[in-house]
Amino acid sequence: MRDAKERLRDILDCIDKIERYQNLSQVELEVNELVQVWFLRHLQIIGEASRALPLSIRESTAEIPWSKIIGMRNVLVHDYSS
Repeated sequence: MRDAKERLRDILDCIDKIERYQNLSQVELEVNELVQVWFLRHLQIIGEASRALPLSIRESTAEIPWSKIIGMRNVLVHDYSS
C-alpha cells in the first residue's frame, strides 16, 4: 500500500506532466486523441491519489478543493459515456 508521501508525489508528478502540454491550443488538443487520453489519465491519477490521502492531510490543507478533485475523478471514471 502506498503511503501519503508517495501519493502526494504522484499528484505532483502528474501535475508536472500535464503542465508540459499546457500551451497546446484548443484546436491542437481537439485533434490529438492521444494527448486527450493522456490528460484524462493523469487527472484520474490525481483524483485517485487525492481520494486515498488520509483525511487529516486533506483537512489540514483545506485551501485545496479536494472534494472537487475527487469528484472530477469520479466523473472521468464513471461518466465516460457522455
